[in-house]
Order: sequence, then C-alpha cells, then structure tokens
Amino acid sequence: MTKLAQIQEAIRQLPPAELQELRHWLLDEESPEMLAAADEGLRSLVEEPTIPVTELRRKIEEWTTR
Repeated sequence: MTKLAQIQEAIRQLPPAELQELRHWLLDEESPEMLAAADEGLRSLVEEPTIPVTELRRKIEEWTTR
C-alpha cells in the first residue's frame, strides 16, 4: 500500500470532529498565489464595471440555451 493510500484510509476513519479539524488545517493555509488571487478579485470589484443580477440571469439563460 502506498503512503497516499495509507493516508486516504486513515482520513476515511477519522471521526467527524477530527475530519473537520483536518479540513480547516488544509484549507486555512494561505499561499502567495491564493492571496494574490484574493487581491485581484477585490481590485476587480472596485475597478471593473458590473452588471445588474437581472442582466446576468438573462445572459446565463441565453448562453445555456444555444
């Protein structure tokens, strides 16, 4: 059995509270790329034009019915 398979099996056996703790530990790590993506998203909210949600819904309907 590979180390990865051993880890996967151990994760499957975790009780819910420990699984949640593991999930937080894995997802709370902030890489430079993640921080840069968050900064870019915030910048785009301020600087780029937006459209009303009704217009967005119309466009999504148009795109998915082609």
